[in-house]
Amino acid sequence: MNEEFLAAMDAIEKEKGVKKEVLFEAIEAALVSAYKRNFNAAANVRVQLNRESGEIKVYTRLEVVEEESNDPQLEISLQDAQKIDSRYEPGEIVEKEVTPKNFGRIAAQTAKQVVIQRIREAEREIVFDEYIDREEDIITGIVQRMEQKNVIMDLGKTEAVLLPTEQMPGDDYRQSERVKAYITEVKKTSKGPQIFVSRTHPGLLKRLFELEVPEIFDGTVEIKSVAREAGYRSKLAVYSKNKDVDPVGACVGPKGARVQAIVTELRGEKIDIVKWDEDPVIFVANSLSPAKVMSVSLHQEQKVASVVVPDYQLSLAIGKEGQNARLAAKLTGWKIDITSESQAAERQGLPVEERSELFGNDEDVIDPENTVPGVPDELVEAVYRPEKGDEDDETP
Repeated sequence: MNEEFLAAMDAIEKEKGVKKEVLFEAIEAALVSAYKRNFNAAANVRVQLNRESGEIKVYTRLEVVEEESNDPQLEISLQDAQKIDSRYEPGEIVEKEVTPKNFGRIAAQTAKQVVIQRIREAEREIVFDEYIDREEDIITGIVQRMEQKNVIMDLGKTEAVLLPTEQMPGDDYRQSERVKAYITEVKKTSKGPQIFVSRTHPGLLKRLFELEVPEIFDGTVEIKSVAREAGYRSKLAVYSKNKDVDPVGACVGPKGARVQAIVTELRGEKIDIVKWDEDPVIFVANSLSPAKVMSVSLHQEQKVASVVVPDYQLSLAIGKEGQNARLAAKLTGWKIDITSESQAAERQGLPVEERSELFGNDEDVIDPENTVPGVPDELVEAVYRPEKGDEDDETP
């Protein structure tokens, strides 16, 4: 060890952020193992690396015992110890230098290996610290390769794994393609940090809107909830504290430019943006957009909302295979039972001419009091399940 070695330690500390003292201690520990492996496996030794000169010395550590030593490599008699220094007492440790003549070559090789290992560990730690703070955030990676249906993305300093379960239906990943994904988990492993990302997580949709819509980024518009069936359709509930700002219009953007950029990133996934309202009646009605709702009746104990829609809007409200109703339920947190105007009237035994008096016309404003009286609770047990014939209905 020489001055060049110490200068290298200074450079590593500045460039890699690894403290010199940490390296010195690691080298000393590694040199103890190297000495035992090459010279004396049974000895109890200590290695001292001089921080100023780089000089290395090896000391054997012997415990002072009153009687004659049974193991000369680990013990020394009190009589022999006091020949070195009369102040030694039983139980104390005597150190004697035992540095081998050719230990410098082994020390240099060991130090090199330790430094390389510590630098690698430090770099991994830096990467882990960087990405652990970015959990639940969006990143852009470059598709590097496929491994057993897993997509490996290059993030620059490290790689991310996109599992098959987190890939959107119909996604076709090509090498060198740039892809946005949502960080779901960052793990610390023996091989370094492992980053898992998702393209199906609702958080991806939320982060994409934060990137595209300045009003969301600065807090003017708030995303209240997100419901997503990745690759097919999503619903987003937004709210603005500023009455002069239309939250839905801000998210859609001029000529739909903002939402269209997100649809393109999500490979054509349909996105419904609805206005959030603290009144669950209005919020449930909004959540079924683009369908028009005539009335909403809440059953608080069962957390069920009974919704009546015009006959011609029933298929639209339900959506293909119940998708629109299912997403609305996820968005609002309410189970939603959808009934057509005719079905609701028939349940109450009303003649056709009296139905409009009960439900109003298509221009009626939704009113919390404009509910469907007389509908028994057993008819609103769960989220709407499509009746025969609804399965093939398409949502425009």
